[in-house]
Amino acid sequence: MKVAVLFARTDSAYKKYPFFDVYDIERDARTYTGNNPVIAHPPCRAWGQLSHMANPRPDEKQLAYFALMAVRLNGGILEHPKGSKFWKTCNLKPYPEVDEFGGYVVYIDQFHFGHVARKFTGLYICGTPYDSLPEIPQRQGTPLKTICGVTGQPGRRCTQYEREYTPSGLMSWLLKVAKQCRRK
Repeated sequence: MKVAVLFARTDSAYKKYPFFDVYDIERDARTYTGNNPVIAHPPCRAWGQLSHMANPRPDEKQLAYFALMAVRLNGGILEHPKGSKFWKTCNLKPYPEVDEFGGYVVYIDQFHFGHVARKFTGLYICGTPYDSLPEIPQRQGTPLKTICGVTGQPGRRCTQYEREYTPSGLMSWLLKVAKQCRRK
């Protein structure tokens, strides 16, 4: 069974693996009509804490709603920043709260999965119970970089690619979760 990855970067590492069916901007995730579990990474700039300074495409904010519908219909995971306004707008609450679709939010730090910076992220998971999730790793040490930069420490700020990429450890974890998810 393949897992559909919706809203991936065009240079996404997901494309290296045959078990992912990847939809980037060119393939247009809105055309996905399959019934396999999904891992959705909808654009976040229209939902972020700095959305007032962002310049998203006119239809970009709506992509998160499409991703939420796809996850609820097919099972899977929607990934968005922990501070995204999307969570509150859609009334998506952290576990132990579970919505009427059986979905719940888990907060993680992508640093523990191999990211070069602390990247606090929310995962809306639908289609598998919380107690069957794989263990969330805990990594020791100090991140090499920061998402926003540190005053007086040039070179520590992540590049745009580093801010947006999904570390291989997180891709593996998301794949395990998605393969457990079942359609509603």
